[in-house]
Amino acid sequence: MAIIWRHSVLAARHAAIGGELEDWNGMGTAWFYDHTPERAKADYEAIRTKAGLMDVSGLKKVHLVGPDAAYVIDRVTTRNVAKIAVGRSTYASILNSDGKFIDDCIIYHLAVNTWMVVHGTGTGMEQLTTVAAAKNVAVLFDDDLHDMSLQGPVAVDFLAKHIDGIRDLAYFGIMHTKLFGANVMISRTGYTGERGYEIFVGAKDTVHVWDSILSEGESMGIRPVQFSTLDLLRTESYLLFYPGDNSETYPFADEPCGDTIWELGLEFTVSPGKTGFIGAENHYALEGKERFKIYGVRLEGTTPADEGAELLQDGKQVGHVTFGMYSDVNKHNVGIARMPVDCAKPGTKLTVRNGDGTEIACVTEEMPFYDKDKKIRVAKG
Repeated sequence: MAIIWRHSVLAARHAAIGGELEDWNGMGTAWFYDHTPERAKADYEAIRTKAGLMDVSGLKKVHLVGPDAAYVIDRVTTRNVAKIAVGRSTYASILNSDGKFIDDCIIYHLAVNTWMVVHGTGTGMEQLTTVAAAKNVAVLFDDDLHDMSLQGPVAVDFLAKHIDGIRDLAYFGIMHTKLFGANVMISRTGYTGERGYEIFVGAKDTVHVWDSILSEGESMGIRPVQFSTLDLLRTESYLLFYPGDNSETYPFADEPCGDTIWELGLEFTVSPGKTGFIGAENHYALEGKERFKIYGVRLEGTTPADEGAELLQDGKQVGHVTFGMYSDVNKHNVGIARMPVDCAKPGTKLTVRNGDGTEIACVTEEMPFYDKDKKIRVAKG
């Protein structure tokens, strides 16, 4: 049984509309408002065609303040921190000493000597606090700061009614402003593949901002969406979820868990030429030694792959579909899969076998499936 030790002040709002609070990162999170396919479909379509608001406060927010803050983050993450200007953020990986992926994060440069690292289920904070020992830096875990994500095509139109300059906020940019009278930080980030925004707000103002967005945004089609909607959105947008896509969930038969970012397709998170981060030497030594690859599959028909469905080649299991989805909006039946390296190229014919024994023909395809050129999430104006 999970121990829920963190609390979102939005818990009562989720419960009021049927939210079942299940553990994510130690916080009760509204995975479902109800379990019906109709709800899942409506929430997904809201974000793809209008906008949806979700509580993602389960992400771990870690402040680092002091002269050595940049050094600590630079040592722990794969990004060249010196390149991140004040008012900007970037996506990064965190590795262990073996060069294996253990977490991902977004690094926010808030002011001189003032940073925030937001990470998920892995051990990012443990790495940060270890490196920070005896350094001139304070490390603060902050659950008073809540995080709600407003994602979808009308998100910018809604925010533009209340915030001057929001249309000029670049992808991964940060803005400190007021929204409905509350002090907020807005970052142009998200986990949906849409043009979206994360709104960071203190606990005392969180319910007010949540209620105001939903009340004023209802006429524009903005609705609360359950956390599980992210699995549908991320699948077609090639956004991985730790540990759901990793060997912690799909262990190797004869070696410990731990995936390289070459295998996961996250090598772009390493700043060119960067050395000195934890696991760097082993990371570079593992290039070209991939044991598997994360790659996409496109299925025939409209029956999606089960979570963890077997992936077959010539009748033999060679991998898994970590998550699959069918979209009425985009008319595709797709999945993220772990597969042999020689299969991970466009056009390889494979078969998905679901838990009930149903077999579905599929073909491999480079991801993302949605917004292949990533023009939507980086759009301006």
